[in-house]
Amino acid sequence: MHRYRFLLTRQWVILTLVAIALIPAMIRLGFWQQHRYEERTARNNLVSAALHAKPVPVERLTSPGHTVTRTERYRTVTATGTFDTSREVVVRRRTGSDGEVGFHVLTPFVLSDGKVLLVNRGWIPADGAQTAFPKVPAPPAGRTTVSGRLMADETTAASGIKDIKGLPDRQIMLINSAQEARRLGAQVLGGYIQQTAPAPKGGSPEQISDPGSEDAPLNYAYMIQWWLFAAGVPVGWWFLVRREIRDQEEAAAEREPEESEPATV
Repeated sequence: MHRYRFLLTRQWVILTLVAIALIPAMIRLGFWQQHRYEERTARNNLVSAALHAKPVPVERLTSPGHTVTRTERYRTVTATGTFDTSREVVVRRRTGSDGEVGFHVLTPFVLSDGKVLLVNRGWIPADGAQTAFPKVPAPPAGRTTVSGRLMADETTAASGIKDIKGLPDRQIMLINSAQEARRLGAQVLGGYIQQTAPAPKGGSPEQISDPGSEDAPLNYAYMIQWWLFAAGVPVGWWFLVRREIRDQEEAAAEREPEESEPATV
């Protein structure tokens, strides 16, 4: 066993401890990627099911004070009523399809029974310093039927967007039905919709595109990668050990002829 004595040296003890620590760490990272893969796959399945579900009247899925659930989110709903542009607001710091920062247009939609549905009509570019209410294209006048994807109320915890106070008139940071109910003094259905129909005239506001699917297969690939790394650590350690033994044997073989040569007189 003397050929393995080098494993007790400081350098090899540190290398071995690092290898031992890396194996469980990489296995844990693999399980974390597996968890992310399962989460993303479940989310993609929910979104796909919601987008392909048959449209239903909005009041079948939500009501004043209702919290939109994960299974209700992105469901296509319909509603008939009238847009109230006099109490329209814009949502700050929202990006368009090209990444430009602007506003989302949030317009109360008064239903036949007097309840209010919040309709995100889409994105418009910002004008200058964003301190004044921007010019907003008008929605259809009179009694209208709209369709859209049902969305949950926005919160700082879920979105990371701070609900800044003291904003310019008719500007908000988050779309929240409870806050809008207090502002409007009306019964506001929980959540809001991202309008998909009717399409705006002239293409403005720019309607919000369908949610894309998350790249779950990438997490699956990372999971396999981490576990292969974990399996490769002991293999790599053993390869280094064998190389060290080979180097020692070659060095010993080179010394033997020198030691066996007779001394010259």
